[in-house]
Amino acid sequence: MCGIIGYIGNQEAYPILIKGLHRLEYRGYDSAGVALINPNGQLNIYKNKGKVSQLEESIEGKDVSGNIGIAHTRWATHGEPNNVNAHPHYSNSGTLALIHNGIIENYALLKSGLIEKGCTFHSDTDTEVLVQLIDYIKTSGNHSLFDAVQLALNQVIGAYAIAILDRDDPDRIIIARKSSPLVIGIREEEDEYFFASDASPIVEYTNSVIYLQDNEIAIISRKEPLKVIDLKNVEKTPEVSRLEMSISQLERGDYPHFMLKEIFEQPKTIADCMKGRINTEGTNVVLSGIIDNKARFLSARRIIIVACGTSWHSALIGEHLIENLCRIPVEVEYASEFRYRDPIIYPDDIVIAISQSGETADTLAAIELSKQKGAFIYGICNVVGSSIARATDSGSYIHVGPEIGVASTKAFTGQVTVLAMLAMTLAKEKGTIKPNELTTMIKAFKKIPEQMELLLSANSQIQETAKIFTYARNFIYLGRGYSYPSALEGALKLKEISYIHAEGYPAAEMKHGPIALIDSEMPVIVIATNTKLYEKVLNNIQEVKARSGRVIAVVTEGDEDVRKLADYYIAIPKTMECFGPLLAAIPLQLLAYHIAVYKGKDVDQPRHLAKSVTVE
Repeated sequence: MCGIIGYIGNQEAYPILIKGLHRLEYRGYDSAGVALINPNGQLNIYKNKGKVSQLEESIEGKDVSGNIGIAHTRWATHGEPNNVNAHPHYSNSGTLALIHNGIIENYALLKSGLIEKGCTFHSDTDTEVLVQLIDYIKTSGNHSLFDAVQLALNQVIGAYAIAILDRDDPDRIIIARKSSPLVIGIREEEDEYFFASDASPIVEYTNSVIYLQDNEIAIISRKEPLKVIDLKNVEKTPEVSRLEMSISQLERGDYPHFMLKEIFEQPKTIADCMKGRINTEGTNVVLSGIIDNKARFLSARRIIIVACGTSWHSALIGEHLIENLCRIPVEVEYASEFRYRDPIIYPDDIVIAISQSGETADTLAAIELSKQKGAFIYGICNVVGSSIARATDSGSYIHVGPEIGVASTKAFTGQVTVLAMLAMTLAKEKGTIKPNELTTMIKAFKKIPEQMELLLSANSQIQETAKIFTYARNFIYLGRGYSYPSALEGALKLKEISYIHAEGYPAAEMKHGPIALIDSEMPVIVIATNTKLYEKVLNNIQEVKARSGRVIAVVTEGDEDVRKLADYYIAIPKTMECFGPLLAAIPLQLLAYHIAVYKGKDVDQPRHLAKSVTVE
């Protein structure tokens, strides 16, 4: 869960690398470092605990010349965050520098073997084992750097995206990947290349990219064409793709944080997600991934949805939608548990894998397991060309643009939007929904972006409410039916960015334990919109109030009963019950955001978290 950036060309590398690290910092921010080969052939490595800005301060006044270099921002796995464990790592010979995203699972075995051969280690990381292994193979066997990398990676068990510099070969960088993303940006007319963990640091310079595949090694040189060879020594012909991303999507603009910007982008991103899938008349929905695989979906025994974190919450909403509209049994699984549970998967099952980044390691492993069992795999992700997009049989992009804030906002609503369109499309094809009912649904669905815009106008009110609750050390979130996953997601947002302990529960389950926690110091957020379970949720609020709990209610516009009971309320526009989570998400995101800001927390880069979980 780290960010990698590299450059080779005719420009000064350091400014490109530092700017790239800032763009990648959402992937990891406990330490950072750069390695550069200067015009005299000297390998300079600078690294520092802390954020990229601290690295810049520590480098000020030092030699950062050279037009070839690699850089890294870290989220620690092996070894605590400190200057020694920061990347790049260098070899005992002093000639090699390496950066790495991933985990080397058999590092301890490799390390003990190298120690027996006289290698010295300086850090606690698994990454240093790899650079020392490559160095040992290169020097002891008189191999080229490429051969040494290839031989070393054939001994490695685990996941990696690596880049390696050789002081003795200042015109070449070697990169490789397995189960961890790497994208190469090409400017052939300028004889320069960029590479990174994702496209965000590259789009400023080129929109021509190559997505490196698993078990591939690329030799990037100023003097020769790009060459891609796999671990079995088979040369590959890389496919050049075009980036669909703009610089403005990667900038905060006038917003103080990316998270707030991305919350406010949701009316547009949801409209973009619907574009081309809902007709202008609002009478038809077409998700091509379903239509193109209609026979497979119509014959499905059941649907299994695998996901992690926020994506798992969107999956729970998808479960409700698909079962209610399509009458197909749906199971929702944590990908991290699913892969180790020896699950029963039938060839006529459909497995839907959801991930914002398309790189979530556990979700990718669940896909591979499901493939082996013969299931049809459908991916829902945000990043074009990501590993999940390439590993699945079919799928849909959510098209919400880059999400830089670590706490997911617009990706959550984008995932729910795609799941709603999937359920409506499949229900239409199965004949489990009447045409007039579908038209009514689509018309309500099309109003969601406009209703989100109205909701955002309540930002100031939510901000004032948030100020009151900065004292809290615990929160309970309650919801029923479609609102229960919303409660889980609201609690997660608060935990992630404010570090306040929060838990989401089905409202009726409160009596089975959590009600013991209720007192005058316990804020309880209740999603009490006007659904078929409204009266029951009303009773749950009475139970909280009877125990002096402080209630913040999310209610439907015009509601009076809950408003009288609640201490504070946030009204959302009226919509169909199944689309309620799309609207409820907005105030819950804003509440978490403002509480965190009042508490002085770094909402875009919360402690211990990284955006893309590419390791177990």
